[in-house]
Amino acid sequence: MRAVRFDEYGDLDVLRVVDVPRPVPAAGQVLVEVKAAGINPGEAKIRSGALHDRWPATFPSGQGSDLAGIVAEAGPGVTAVEVGDEVIGFTHNRASQAEYVLVGEHDLTARPAAVPWEAAGALFVAGTTAYAAVRAVNLSEGDVVAVSAAAGGVGSLAVQLARRTGATVIGIAGPANDDWLRSHGVIPVTYGDGVAGRIRQAASAGKTGQVDAFVDTYGPEYVQLAIELGVAPDRIDTIVYAAENERLGVKADGNMAGASADVLAELAALIVAGELEVPVAATFPLSQVGEAYALLARGHIRGKIVLLP
Repeated sequence: MRAVRFDEYGDLDVLRVVDVPRPVPAAGQVLVEVKAAGINPGEAKIRSGALHDRWPATFPSGQGSDLAGIVAEAGPGVTAVEVGDEVIGFTHNRASQAEYVLVGEHDLTARPAAVPWEAAGALFVAGTTAYAAVRAVNLSEGDVVAVSAAAGGVGSLAVQLARRTGATVIGIAGPANDDWLRSHGVIPVTYGDGVAGRIRQAASAGKTGQVDAFVDTYGPEYVQLAIELGVAPDRIDTIVYAAENERLGVKADGNMAGASADVLAELAALIVAGELEVPVAATFPLSQVGEAYALLARGHIRGKIVLLP
C-alpha cells in the first residue's frame, strides 16, 4: 500500500509517499481502506519537531489521525464492525494518511450515507476538539461566547455547536468569512487592532450585554484578550498549549477530552440532521500531501483540507 512517511524532522520536503507492507489486523483491530483523511496543524508541528518534547516522533513516522473508509479485514474477536462496513474513526498511531490503516474496533462508528466521505474523514480531530472546548465553557441559553479563528477547522465547528446551546456567538475571523458566519447565526467580528472594542460592541446586543465565555482556537493572545474582556478563567478554554495557561487558571480541553467514537457518532448525526456543516476548503490525492500541507501553512483556510487516498 501507499502511505505518507517522513524519516527526519523538517519542512515539507521531508514528506514522502512510499510503498509499505499492508498491515494485518491483530485481535480487536480492523483494517480500514481509507477513503478520506483530514490534515491538521498539529501534524505539521510534530513533523517539524516543534512538539518533540511532548510528542516525539519515531522514525520512519507516518502521519494522521482522522479517517473514514470501508472495513477491509477484521482481526480475531472483532464483533463491533464487519467487513464492508462504512466507518468514521481515528487512530493515535499517526497512520491514517495512507491507503489502509489499522484501527481499534471501538475507535470506529458507522458512516451515515448522508455524511460525505470528505466531511467524515475530516471529522475526528476538529470535531471532537470543538465538542470538548464548547462543553468546557459551560454554555447555556442567553450566554454570550466569543470564538477565535471562528472559520478555521476547529472554530467553524465550535461556533455551530455553541449556537446549539442557545448562546449568542461572536465569531472572530477575517472579513471574507462574514457571510458564512452570519449564515450560521454567528455575529462576525474582524480580528486585529481594536478587536476588544468590536467584541464589546457585538456583545452588547446579547442578553447579558457582556462576554460570558471564550473559546480560543488560535493562540495565547486570545486568552489574554478574554481576561481583558472580563471573562472568568474557568469559562475560558484554549486548544493551543501555552505554559501560562495553568497559572491563569484557564481550561485546556481539546481533542483528548472529546476523543471517542460516541462523540463522532453524535457529530455525524448532527450532520445528517442538517445541524452541523463541516466546511471543506480543498481536497488532494495522497500523492499531493506536500501541496495539502503547504495550503494549510498559508492560513486563512475556511474549514478543513482533506486527503483522498
